[in-house]
Amino acid sequence: MDKDLDDFTVTGEKGFKLEDFPTTLRVDPEKRPEYELRLAENKARIEELQDRLYAEARESVIVILQAMDAAGKDSTIRHVLGGVNPTGIDVRSFKQPTSVDRAHGFLWRSFGALPERGKIAVFNRSYYEECLVVRVHGLWRDYQLPRRCTEMSERRYFEERFEDIRGFERYLWRTGNRIVKIFLNVSADKQRERFLERIDDEAKNWKFSESDLSERMEWDEYQSAYEDMIAGTATGKAPWYVIPADQKWVARVLVSEAILDVLEKIDPCYPELPRRARERLADCRRALTDGPAADVDHDD
Repeated sequence: MDKDLDDFTVTGEKGFKLEDFPTTLRVDPEKRPEYELRLAENKARIEELQDRLYAEARESVIVILQAMDAAGKDSTIRHVLGGVNPTGIDVRSFKQPTSVDRAHGFLWRSFGALPERGKIAVFNRSYYEECLVVRVHGLWRDYQLPRRCTEMSERRYFEERFEDIRGFERYLWRTGNRIVKIFLNVSADKQRERFLERIDDEAKNWKFSESDLSERMEWDEYQSAYEDMIAGTATGKAPWYVIPADQKWVARVLVSEAILDVLEKIDPCYPELPRRARERLADCRRALTDGPAADVDHDD
């Protein structure tokens, strides 16, 4: 791979333009086995570090996946994190908010999805939907809020949302969470190709709905919303990774490297037991090795 993760990282520099980031690296398909081997190596290391992270229980990791429909969010989670010990990971899909959710602030349900220390949480979509579908469809104008909260321009309203999110993510950092924000950057042509595949393949029909088509009609508006959102919420502590997603097997390697990078920076260690606990373990070991052997049925 000619490019590395830094080429796709946005940390809040001025002048960010989504069009400057490719949707494909045009990697020769013959190189796919090399990428799959690299993914396997990254996964093995992620699983090792996740085990240490869980044992140490000092920090946690939040992986946020945002993308247009058919960009490959579900398959990315499955291929990159499918081997992680399930006791150490939680996957949360942020569906349409309920009436209870809507009666609270837009970050309210995110607090209930935050991981315990030592765990990885994956948000398949997230609180960032407030800056995407809510903006594209103007839903914020109908919120039951005081007029002082909504009587402003659209730009001002979302600048305040970006400010809220930066503050929330700063809070997460200060309370022991690391954030990996992934935008799977798929092209309109590739999305159309995947939609047609879902329509033509009966086994994939369930993945397609007419609402997917209506959302596609708002493509340009969504691209503009994503550009503003990434520019307005990328920081050094919580950068965005704008990952080219037209070749899923390339995207998975890059996503795995983003997750692996933060785990390597945490560098979790298995906790060392205090002296008395180690002495008790030594007593248990002697009891097991010197005591009577357990009855064993060798025919089982």
